Amino acid sequence: MSPSTRSFSALLALAVSLSTFSQSVSAQDPPMSTYPPTALADKHFAYPTGIPYKVDTDQGLIRGFQHGYNQCNSTTENQKSLCQTSFLNSIDDFCLWAPDLPESIVANTEGEMVAWCTKPGRGTRLIPANALKGVQFMRTPDYVQVVGFIDQSKINIQSADYGGEMDPHGADLRGNPMGGLMYSNAFSGGADNFQQVIEWHNFMGGNGFCLKACDPAGPNAAHFCEHRLDRIGCAYNAPNNAQNGTFEACKGDNQDFPGVYTAEGGAVVTYTQPPEEQGAISTMPYQPKVPASSECQQFTSAVLYKALASVTAAIDSTVTAAPTGGAHGSGTGKGAPVKTGTAAGAQNTTNDAQTIVAGGLVTVFGVVFSAMFFS
Repeated sequence: MSPSTRSFSALLALAVSLSTFSQSVSAQDPPMSTYPPTALADKHFAYPTGIPYKVDTDQGLIRGFQHGYNQCNSTTENQKSLCQTSFLNSIDDFCLWAPDLPESIVANTEGEMVAWCTKPGRGTRLIPANALKGVQFMRTPDYVQVVGFIDQSKINIQSADYGGEMDPHGADLRGNPMGGLMYSNAFSGGADNFQQVIEWHNFMGGNGFCLKACDPAGPNAAHFCEHRLDRIGCAYNAPNNAQNGTFEACKGDNQDFPGVYTAEGGAVVTYTQPPEEQGAISTMPYQPKVPASSECQQFTSAVLYKALASVTAAIDSTVTAAPTGGAHGSGTGKGAPVKTGTAAGAQNTTNDAQTIVAGGLVTVFGVVFSAMFFS
């Protein structure tokens, strides 16, 4: 065989080998996709019997797999639970989304948040004793809302993290957290008549929080529970009169749709949030209007959250048991606190709960800095 023939044969063999390898890689590693076949907001499950072990089971998606599970019961109820089925019912019965591991940053863990609740019986973690510093619950014609002050280090959020937003949509429609479900009895007669809430949003950070659940039967649920204004916090998405040290439940009027306001001259304007690449939001064209409230009742935290009196935070949340039986009820960020992807500009202000309430109006910090969470 001539040298040229041997060379050609070697090249041919190499080409066949590369082709076979390429086909093998393609067979083993199909192209990654971003969007699931069905968005989280379009997945509906009756409570408790209709809830699957995991809501998000799609394969080959860029963000990976659902971190926790949705079938939650007495076997999963502990401070290492990875339950991702949450509730908002009343001032003494609600859950917040917070990280699995201590010292986490919201922006790094919003896709893997787990439920932390004020009552046992949901199969979740419990909010530790004395973490809640003030809570206002509001019931309106179209939604229920809980806003408050919290020692966020007790629910695994770095104490100086300014936080971000969780909602059932997310950029890839898988929600934050991925697979996270929300239920409420506020629109279905109370007691154990839990109804899935399709539209909700939850801002966490700056030692404060707001969580709103919109009536599934309401025609404007998606507007009241807007999910696209993730950089301007509770003050604009859930305007309120929450006070540190006060625990109260009220009836209230509906707020204006988040981002919709009446300008000087009477024109109704819809605010457009600028993209993050344009930098921090340093000014806002309007101040949010806090809805009127009535029939407020005040309580003591010891009475409201007596079931939490002996609850402590988990020191190590790296191991957790999978649930057994029926339902009863991504990475972590460590290091220096930073502004999150959903609270741009947070590095410019302390954003602690005590400095951001001023008689129902946003303080000068709330006007200048987009990270303010309360009104």
